[in-house]
Amino acid sequence: MENHFNDQRTECSSSSDSNDCQRVDQYGFERAEDFNYESYEEFMSRHLDVVTRRSKKWSKLLQGTVKVEKNVKVKRYVRKGVPCEHRTQIWMAASGAQDQLDRNPGYYHSLLKAEHDPKIEEGMNFIAGYLLIITKDEEKSFWLMDALLGKILPDYYTPTMLGLKMDQEVLGELVRMKVPAVWQVMNRHDAMWTLVVSRWFICLYIDILPVETVLRIWDCLFYEGSKILFRVALTLIRHHQNLISQAQSLPEICECFKQITHGEYVEDCHTFMQKIFMEPGGLSTATITKLRKMCRNRITSV
Repeated sequence: MENHFNDQRTECSSSSDSNDCQRVDQYGFERAEDFNYESYEEFMSRHLDVVTRRSKKWSKLLQGTVKVEKNVKVKRYVRKGVPCEHRTQIWMAASGAQDQLDRNPGYYHSLLKAEHDPKIEEGMNFIAGYLLIITKDEEKSFWLMDALLGKILPDYYTPTMLGLKMDQEVLGELVRMKVPAVWQVMNRHDAMWTLVVSRWFICLYIDILPVETVLRIWDCLFYEGSKILFRVALTLIRHHQNLISQAQSLPEICECFKQITHGEYVEDCHTFMQKIFMEPGGLSTATITKLRKMCRNRITSV
Protein backbone atom coordinates (compact mmCIF):
# COMPACT_ATOMS: atom_id res chain seq x y z
CA MET A 1 0.00 0.00 0.00
CA GLU A 2 2.78 2.40 0.92
CA ASN A 3 4.55 1.69 -2.37
CA HIS A 4 1.25 2.29 -4.14
CA PHE A 5 0.99 5.81 -2.72
CA ASN A 6 4.67 6.52 -3.34
CA ASP A 7 4.29 5.41 -6.96
CA GLN A 8 1.40 7.80 -7.34
CA ARG A 9 3.40 10.68 -5.90
CA THR A 10 6.25 9.92 -8.33
CA GLU A 11 3.86 9.87 -11.27
CA CYS A 12 2.33 13.16 -10.14
CA SER A 13 5.65 14.91 -9.68
CA SER A 14 6.88 13.81 -13.11
CA SER A 15 3.59 14.61 -14.84
CA SER A 16 3.37 17.58 -17.16
CA ASP A 17 0.15 18.58 -15.49
CA SER A 18 0.27 17.94 -11.74
CA ASN A 19 -3.09 19.67 -11.27
CA ASP A 20 -4.79 16.91 -13.29
CA CYS A 21 -3.12 14.31 -11.09
CA GLN A 22 -4.31 16.02 -7.92
CA ARG A 23 -7.89 15.94 -9.15
CA VAL A 24 -8.00 12.14 -8.88
CA ASP A 25 -7.24 9.91 -5.92
CA GLN A 26 -4.90 6.90 -5.81
CA TYR A 27 -7.66 4.67 -7.17
CA GLY A 28 -8.43 6.91 -10.13
CA PHE A 29 -11.62 8.51 -8.76
CA GLU A 30 -12.16 12.23 -9.35
CA ARG A 31 -12.10 14.30 -6.19
CA ALA A 32 -14.88 16.72 -5.24
CA GLU A 33 -14.40 20.41 -5.95
CA ASP A 34 -14.37 21.17 -2.21
CA PHE A 35 -11.81 18.42 -1.47
CA ASN A 36 -9.64 19.44 1.50
CA TYR A 37 -6.08 18.67 0.41
CA GLU A 38 -4.53 19.97 3.64
CA SER A 39 -6.71 17.72 5.79
CA TYR A 40 -6.05 14.80 3.44
CA GLU A 41 -2.27 15.18 3.61
CA GLU A 42 -2.44 15.37 7.41
CA PHE A 43 -4.49 12.17 7.49
CA MET A 44 -2.23 10.37 5.00
CA SER A 45 0.88 11.12 7.06
CA ARG A 46 -0.70 9.13 9.90
CA HIS A 47 -2.49 6.63 7.67
CA LEU A 48 0.64 5.31 5.96
CA ASP A 49 2.29 4.55 9.30
CA VAL A 50 -0.78 2.61 10.44
CA VAL A 51 -1.04 0.72 7.14
CA THR A 52 2.65 -0.24 7.27
CA ARG A 53 2.28 -1.65 10.78
CA ARG A 54 -0.91 -3.53 9.87
CA SER A 55 0.74 -4.96 6.75
CA LYS A 56 3.59 -6.47 8.78
CA LYS A 57 1.13 -8.04 11.24
CA TRP A 58 -1.00 -9.48 8.43
CA SER A 59 2.03 -10.93 6.65
CA LYS A 60 3.08 -12.63 9.86
CA LEU A 61 -0.46 -13.92 10.47
CA LEU A 62 -0.88 -15.36 6.98
CA GLN A 63 2.70 -16.60 6.48
CA GLY A 64 2.06 -17.61 2.88
CA THR A 65 -1.12 -19.58 3.57
CA VAL A 66 -4.12 -19.35 1.24
CA LYS A 67 -6.72 -20.49 3.77
CA VAL A 68 -7.95 -18.00 6.35
CA GLU A 69 -9.63 -19.27 9.50
CA LYS A 70 -12.48 -17.32 11.05
CA ASN A 71 -11.66 -16.63 14.67
CA VAL A 72 -11.55 -13.79 17.19
CA LYS A 73 -8.01 -12.76 16.25
CA VAL A 74 -8.69 -12.58 12.52
CA LYS A 75 -11.95 -10.72 13.15
CA ARG A 76 -10.02 -8.15 15.21
CA TYR A 77 -7.45 -7.82 12.43
CA VAL A 78 -10.17 -7.34 9.80
CA ARG A 79 -11.88 -4.63 11.84
CA LYS A 80 -8.56 -2.78 12.06
CA GLY A 81 -8.17 -2.96 8.29
CA VAL A 82 -6.86 -5.36 5.66
CA PRO A 83 -3.80 -4.07 3.78
CA CYS A 84 -4.40 -3.66 0.05
CA GLU A 85 -1.95 -6.42 -0.88
CA HIS A 86 -3.93 -8.95 1.20
CA ARG A 87 -7.46 -7.70 0.46
CA THR A 88 -8.24 -10.02 -2.43
CA GLN A 89 -7.17 -13.09 -0.47
CA ILE A 90 -9.11 -12.11 2.66
CA TRP A 91 -12.26 -11.11 0.81
CA MET A 92 -12.21 -14.29 -1.27
CA ALA A 93 -11.60 -16.56 1.72
CA ALA A 94 -13.96 -14.88 4.19
CA SER A 95 -16.90 -14.61 1.78
CA GLY A 96 -16.68 -18.16 0.45
CA ALA A 97 -15.87 -16.85 -3.03
CA GLN A 98 -12.59 -18.79 -3.14
CA ASP A 99 -14.37 -22.05 -2.37
CA GLN A 100 -16.86 -21.37 -5.16
CA LEU A 101 -14.09 -20.60 -7.62
CA ASP A 102 -12.26 -23.80 -6.67
CA ARG A 103 -15.43 -25.88 -7.07
CA ASN A 104 -16.32 -24.35 -10.42
CA PRO A 105 -13.14 -24.07 -12.49
CA GLY A 106 -13.73 -22.43 -15.86
CA TYR A 107 -17.35 -21.52 -15.06
CA TYR A 108 -16.81 -17.77 -15.34
CA HIS A 109 -15.08 -18.09 -18.71
CA SER A 110 -17.89 -20.30 -19.98
CA LEU A 111 -20.34 -17.54 -19.10
CA LEU A 112 -18.36 -15.08 -21.17
CA LYS A 113 -18.97 -17.24 -24.24
CA ALA A 114 -22.68 -17.68 -23.53
CA GLU A 115 -25.47 -15.45 -24.80
CA HIS A 116 -26.14 -12.54 -22.45
CA ASP A 117 -29.48 -11.20 -21.32
CA PRO A 118 -29.41 -7.44 -22.11
CA LYS A 119 -31.74 -6.80 -19.16
CA ILE A 120 -28.99 -7.59 -16.65
CA GLU A 121 -26.00 -5.93 -18.36
CA GLU A 122 -24.28 -2.97 -16.55
CA GLY A 123 -26.64 -3.04 -13.55
CA MET A 124 -23.82 -3.62 -11.04
CA ASN A 125 -21.03 -1.66 -12.70
CA PHE A 126 -20.34 0.57 -9.69
CA ILE A 127 -19.67 -2.41 -7.41
CA ALA A 128 -17.90 -4.42 -10.12
CA GLY A 129 -15.57 -1.47 -10.67
CA TYR A 130 -14.48 -1.43 -7.03
CA LEU A 131 -13.93 -5.18 -7.04
CA LEU A 132 -11.80 -5.00 -10.19
CA ILE A 133 -9.71 -2.16 -8.74
CA ILE A 134 -8.85 -4.30 -5.72
CA THR A 135 -8.54 -7.78 -7.25
CA LYS A 136 -7.31 -6.79 -10.73
CA ASP A 137 -8.86 -10.12 -11.72
CA GLU A 138 -12.19 -10.56 -13.55
CA GLU A 139 -12.82 -14.11 -12.38
CA LYS A 140 -12.23 -13.34 -8.71
CA SER A 141 -14.37 -10.21 -9.00
CA PHE A 142 -17.15 -12.34 -10.47
CA TRP A 143 -17.12 -14.76 -7.55
CA LEU A 144 -16.99 -11.93 -5.01
CA MET A 145 -20.01 -10.43 -6.76
CA ASP A 146 -21.68 -13.85 -6.58
CA ALA A 147 -21.03 -13.94 -2.82
CA LEU A 148 -22.51 -10.47 -2.39
CA LEU A 149 -25.65 -11.18 -4.41
CA GLY A 150 -26.23 -14.75 -3.33
CA LYS A 151 -25.19 -14.87 0.30
CA ILE A 152 -24.36 -11.52 1.88
CA LEU A 153 -27.09 -9.35 0.33
CA PRO A 154 -29.82 -11.64 -1.02
CA ASP A 155 -32.71 -9.95 -2.84
CA TYR A 156 -30.91 -6.59 -2.94
CA TYR A 157 -30.49 -6.46 -6.70
CA THR A 158 -33.51 -8.43 -7.88
CA PRO A 159 -36.28 -6.72 -9.91
CA THR A 160 -38.38 -6.15 -6.76
CA MET A 161 -35.35 -5.24 -4.58
CA LEU A 162 -37.21 -6.75 -1.63
CA GLY A 163 -34.04 -7.25 0.42
CA LEU A 164 -33.03 -3.62 -0.06
CA LYS A 165 -36.49 -2.30 0.86
CA MET A 166 -36.59 -4.59 3.87
CA ASP A 167 -33.22 -3.45 5.23
CA GLN A 168 -34.15 0.21 4.85
CA GLU A 169 -37.19 -0.46 7.01
CA VAL A 170 -35.02 -2.39 9.47
CA LEU A 171 -32.75 0.65 9.76
CA GLY A 172 -35.82 2.74 10.56
CA GLU A 173 -36.74 0.36 13.37
CA LEU A 174 -33.18 0.44 14.72
CA VAL A 175 -33.19 4.25 14.65
CA ARG A 176 -36.52 4.23 16.52
CA MET A 177 -34.89 2.12 19.25
CA LYS A 178 -31.44 3.70 19.36
CA VAL A 179 -31.81 7.29 18.10
CA PRO A 180 -35.44 8.23 18.92
CA ALA A 181 -34.92 11.96 18.29
CA VAL A 182 -34.12 11.29 14.63
CA TRP A 183 -36.96 8.80 14.29
CA GLN A 184 -39.35 11.43 15.63
CA VAL A 185 -38.29 14.09 13.13
CA MET A 186 -38.53 11.57 10.28
CA ASN A 187 -42.00 10.55 11.43
CA ARG A 188 -43.13 14.15 11.93
CA HIS A 189 -42.34 15.04 8.32
CA ASP A 190 -43.47 11.71 6.82
CA ALA A 191 -39.92 11.16 5.54
CA MET A 192 -39.47 7.73 4.00
CA TRP A 193 -36.16 6.04 4.73
CA THR A 194 -35.77 5.17 1.07
CA LEU A 195 -35.41 8.91 0.33
CA VAL A 196 -32.35 9.32 2.53
CA VAL A 197 -30.53 5.99 2.75
CA SER A 198 -31.36 3.97 -0.38
CA ARG A 199 -28.07 4.97 -2.07
CA TRP A 200 -26.14 4.09 1.10
CA PHE A 201 -27.35 0.51 0.91
CA ILE A 202 -27.64 -0.12 -2.82
CA CYS A 203 -24.19 1.35 -3.52
CA LEU A 204 -22.64 -0.17 -0.36
CA TYR A 205 -21.46 3.37 0.46
CA ILE A 206 -19.62 3.79 -2.87
CA ASP A 207 -19.63 7.47 -3.87
CA ILE A 208 -21.15 8.21 -0.47
CA LEU A 209 -18.11 7.92 1.81
CA PRO A 210 -14.38 8.36 1.03
CA VAL A 211 -12.77 5.47 -0.85
CA GLU A 212 -10.50 4.31 1.99
CA THR A 213 -13.44 4.30 4.39
CA VAL A 214 -15.58 2.32 1.93
CA LEU A 215 -12.86 -0.31 1.54
CA ARG A 216 -12.57 -0.66 5.30
CA ILE A 217 -16.35 -1.16 5.47
CA TRP A 218 -16.09 -3.80 2.75
CA ASP A 219 -13.36 -5.61 4.71
CA CYS A 220 -15.96 -6.17 7.44
CA LEU A 221 -18.83 -6.71 5.00
CA PHE A 222 -17.11 -9.71 3.39
CA TYR A 223 -15.97 -11.08 6.76
CA GLU A 224 -18.97 -10.37 9.04
CA GLY A 225 -21.86 -9.93 6.63
CA SER A 226 -24.53 -7.29 6.00
CA LYS A 227 -24.87 -6.26 9.64
CA ILE A 228 -21.97 -3.88 9.03
CA LEU A 229 -24.18 -1.74 6.76
CA PHE A 230 -26.50 -1.02 9.70
CA ARG A 231 -23.60 -0.19 12.01
CA VAL A 232 -22.27 2.39 9.55
CA ALA A 233 -25.70 3.96 9.01
CA LEU A 234 -26.51 4.07 12.74
CA THR A 235 -23.14 5.64 13.54
CA LEU A 236 -23.60 8.39 10.95
CA ILE A 237 -27.14 9.11 12.15
CA ARG A 238 -26.40 8.90 15.89
CA HIS A 239 -23.30 11.08 15.67
CA HIS A 240 -25.24 13.79 13.80
CA GLN A 241 -28.59 13.42 15.56
CA ASN A 242 -28.62 17.02 16.79
CA LEU A 243 -28.19 18.34 13.25
CA ILE A 244 -30.88 16.08 11.81
CA SER A 245 -33.29 16.78 14.67
CA GLN A 246 -33.20 20.51 13.86
CA ALA A 247 -34.53 19.97 10.32
CA GLN A 248 -37.79 21.83 9.74
CA SER A 249 -38.89 20.21 6.48
CA LEU A 250 -38.40 17.18 4.25
CA PRO A 251 -35.90 18.97 1.99
CA GLU A 252 -33.88 19.98 5.06
CA ILE A 253 -33.86 16.37 6.27
CA CYS A 254 -32.58 15.18 2.89
CA GLU A 255 -29.87 17.87 2.93
CA CYS A 256 -28.78 16.82 6.43
CA PHE A 257 -28.36 13.22 5.30
CA LYS A 258 -26.13 14.42 2.48
CA GLN A 259 -24.02 16.54 4.81
CA ILE A 260 -23.34 13.82 7.36
CA THR A 261 -21.45 11.66 4.85
CA HIS A 262 -18.75 14.31 4.32
CA GLY A 263 -16.01 15.85 6.43
CA GLU A 264 -13.23 14.78 8.74
CA TYR A 265 -15.43 12.41 10.73
CA VAL A 266 -15.69 9.98 7.80
CA GLU A 267 -12.34 10.79 6.17
CA ASP A 268 -10.33 9.33 9.05
CA CYS A 269 -11.18 5.71 8.29
CA HIS A 270 -9.33 4.35 11.33
CA THR A 271 -11.26 6.44 13.87
CA PHE A 272 -14.54 6.03 12.01
CA MET A 273 -14.26 2.25 11.96
CA GLN A 274 -13.62 2.24 15.71
CA LYS A 275 -16.77 4.34 16.15
CA ILE A 276 -19.07 1.99 14.21
CA PHE A 277 -18.35 -0.80 16.69
CA MET A 278 -18.88 1.49 19.68
CA GLU A 279 -21.51 4.19 19.02
CA PRO A 280 -24.50 2.03 17.96
CA GLY A 281 -24.07 -0.26 20.96
CA GLY A 282 -25.17 -3.90 20.83
CA LEU A 283 -26.53 -5.14 17.51
CA SER A 284 -27.12 -8.88 17.56
CA THR A 285 -27.80 -11.08 14.56
CA ALA A 286 -30.95 -12.29 16.32
CA THR A 287 -32.27 -8.72 16.50
CA ILE A 288 -31.56 -8.09 12.81
CA THR A 289 -33.20 -11.38 11.83
CA LYS A 290 -36.33 -10.62 13.90
CA LEU A 291 -36.64 -7.12 12.45
CA ARG A 292 -36.10 -8.37 8.90
CA LYS A 293 -38.92 -10.87 9.29
CA MET A 294 -41.24 -8.20 10.65
CA CYS A 295 -40.37 -5.67 7.93
CA ARG A 296 -40.58 -8.27 5.17
CA ASN A 297 -44.10 -9.20 6.27
CA ARG A 298 -45.03 -5.50 6.42
CA ILE A 299 -43.82 -4.87 2.85
CA THR A 300 -45.27 -8.00 1.25
CA SER A 301 -48.66 -7.59 2.89
CA VAL A 302 -49.24 -4.19 1.28
